[in-house]
Amino acid sequence: MSLINTPVLPFKATAFQNGKFIDVTEQSLQGKWSVFVFYPADFTFVCPTELEDLADHHSTFKELGVDVYGISTDTHFAHKAWHDTSDAIKKVQYALIGDPTGTLTRNFGVMIEEEGLALRGTFVINPQGVIKLCEIHDNGIGRDASELLRKVKAAQYVASHPGQVCPAKWQEGAATLTPSLDLVGKI
Repeated sequence: MSLINTPVLPFKATAFQNGKFIDVTEQSLQGKWSVFVFYPADFTFVCPTELEDLADHHSTFKELGVDVYGISTDTHFAHKAWHDTSDAIKKVQYALIGDPTGTLTRNFGVMIEEEGLALRGTFVINPQGVIKLCEIHDNGIGRDASELLRKVKAAQYVASHPGQVCPAKWQEGAATLTPSLDLVGKI
């Protein structure tokens, strides 16, 4: 079953953010766009490159009103230790959620049960707490924050312009489509 257009299930987790431990729940997501970025583990290889890329684009996400959350099955204590020891992770100002019980990881369908680790899952959640985008990658395939930003902008555009859709490679300011009988077979 797809998670698209389903609400985020209730959860409570602890995150490390800007030198503090904070509580995060599904209620924390209400009223703003959110991005959940699941990754396998702290102190690994592809993960810090992805989280650093997100950190490099974090100000743009914030300008769009988007909260970013990195999530792994490590604890929030491990996130702090990683932040304190990695130059790449020191750049991260968004919340790093610890999910040692795997509740969030299972709720989003990215748990590798035999390893207790998450697949690389990316989810865009609207201000009502509904999942609008879901991508899951093999752990050997890193993600690109620029492409995620493009997709967030498209999701926000579609949400604020009912009846319009964004075609392939759509960029902010480009033409959109209004699906109708007149377009059938003409695109």
